[in-house]
Amino acid sequence: MLKSYESVVIFGGSGYIAGYTLNYLIENSLVKKVYLLDIKPPRTEVWSSSTKKRFESGDVIYINADVRRPIDIDAPQIECIFNFAAIHREPGHEPAEYFETNIKGADHVVAFAEKTGCKQLIFTSSIAPYGHAEVARTEQSQVVPYSPYGSSKLVAEKIHEAWRSRDAERYLVIVRPGVIYGPHEDGNVPRLKNALKRGLFCYVGNKSVRKSGGYVKELVSSIFWTMNWAHSRQQHSVLYNFSFPEPPELERYVDSIKTVGGYHKPVPVIPYALVIMISYVLLAISKPLGISTPAHPERVKKLRVDNQIIPQFLIDESYPYKYDLVGSLEDWKSDTPDEW
Repeated sequence: MLKSYESVVIFGGSGYIAGYTLNYLIENSLVKKVYLLDIKPPRTEVWSSSTKKRFESGDVIYINADVRRPIDIDAPQIECIFNFAAIHREPGHEPAEYFETNIKGADHVVAFAEKTGCKQLIFTSSIAPYGHAEVARTEQSQVVPYSPYGSSKLVAEKIHEAWRSRDAERYLVIVRPGVIYGPHEDGNVPRLKNALKRGLFCYVGNKSVRKSGGYVKELVSSIFWTMNWAHSRQQHSVLYNFSFPEPPELERYVDSIKTVGGYHKPVPVIPYALVIMISYVLLAISKPLGISTPAHPERVKKLRVDNQIIPQFLIDESYPYKYDLVGSLEDWKSDTPDEW
């Protein structure tokens, strides 16, 4: 049976994963009051009807707050804290911005946990600390972050771990998710879906590239399952990877999306050298104009980089996956058919 709470705080509470976490808490009757802290208003489009009703009744409270500054709010009986607050899009920010938000944010979140006496904390890190994972990586693999984002997330993990170590009764779950997708999301998988729908996607010598990822609802389910596992085993600190048990190849993503979406336009193959050259030309044109380009060279380079992250903890402990790749896409389409 899942643990229930008097009240919880969700930092980054207006974000995508936070919205589905909130739905899970409400729909499973796991919480009486939720505080959402973020610098932006909530993304209510991802909320279920039950969540919207609890918001209207005052059981879900939004508070404008910036984790880059000390947190000072009146939130009694906090039993669990979720820290989803982060700057994560790469490229898109200056290096210092990742460190300012992700590290200062971690400092201020754990200080808030100290002040309120909260003994349970969930932190979403990233697979970025592994660096380029061309060889399969598990939770036991060496971390070698190659970007400011990956480095800042690794430091934030250590800050949370230090908080946990200061009190033997505290529980900490750190999850390193792969690419997360689902309804109302605008990341890599939705962009791939939209490109396939319009017949604008092409391979660039990367059919066999593996990309670790998973469905947003499965991610949230795994977080609660893991915290429940930790309590039942008296394991006060758990760090785990989240993705499908076997990272799908790009061609499998493409074929699955085409099958579920009923898309039949052919997928051409274009030489990588030509695509990367075009991306640099577009960047040279758009940058002086202050316009962002979706074909940024750094994104193009990622197209040919394997990202093989294995969720060994979930595999070893027999986590009951609900969705495979096709099943997750079908659920997504069922929830928001207009996006397909």
